[in-house]
Amino acid sequence: MADRARHPTPPEAPAAEAARLRAEVAALKAEVERLKALADHDTLTPVLNRRAFVRELSRAMASSRRYGTPAALLYLDLDGFKGVNDGFGHAAGDMALKRVAELLVANLREEDVVGRMGGDEFAVLLQRADLDAARAKAQALATLLEGDLFEWEGERVRLGGSFGVRAFAGQPDAEAWLAEADAAMFVRKRGR
Repeated sequence: MADRARHPTPPEAPAAEAARLRAEVAALKAEVERLKALADHDTLTPVLNRRAFVRELSRAMASSRRYGTPAALLYLDLDGFKGVNDGFGHAAGDMALKRVAELLVANLREEDVVGRMGGDEFAVLLQRADLDAARAKAQALATLLEGDLFEWEGERVRLGGSFGVRAFAGQPDAEAWLAEADAAMFVRKRGR
C-alpha cells in the first residue's frame, strides 16, 4: 500500500491499456481469419482447395442424411489442358485454370460449392439438387466451357471438359463419393 501511495497510477493508464489490448485482440482475430481463408482456398484459383472441399462435402452429406435433402456431385477433368501447358507454357495453363474456376463459380448458385481437386480437376457440390438436375447442370457447364475462349498472347484458346455426375446415395464418406464421381468422369472422358 505504501508503494502505491508513492507511485499512484494515473487514472487514464488502465483505460488506455485496455483499449490497446482490445485493438491488439481485434488485429489478431483478423489475422486468424485471414490465415483460415488462406488455408481453405486454392493457391491459384478463386475456389476451395481439396481439404476444404472435402470438409464441405462431408457437411452436405450429414445434412442430406439428417434431413433427406438431395445433393449431387460433379467431377470435372479438363480436356486439352496438357496441350495448353505444352503449347503455350505453364503461365497459360495457370490462366486457363483461373478462367475455368471463374466460369464455374459464375454459373452456379451461391449455395453450391466449387473446389479444385488438383491439377486440372475440379469438383462441384450441388446442394438440394437431384440426379436429373445435376446432369442438366453438368451439360450446361460443359457447353459453356466448350464455348468459352480465353486469349493468351494473341491466341484464342479453347478448353473442354468431361464431367462425372453422382447423386448422394448414402456413400460412407466424402472420399468415396468423390471416387464415384471421378470414375463416372473417367468413363465419360474415355467415351469422348
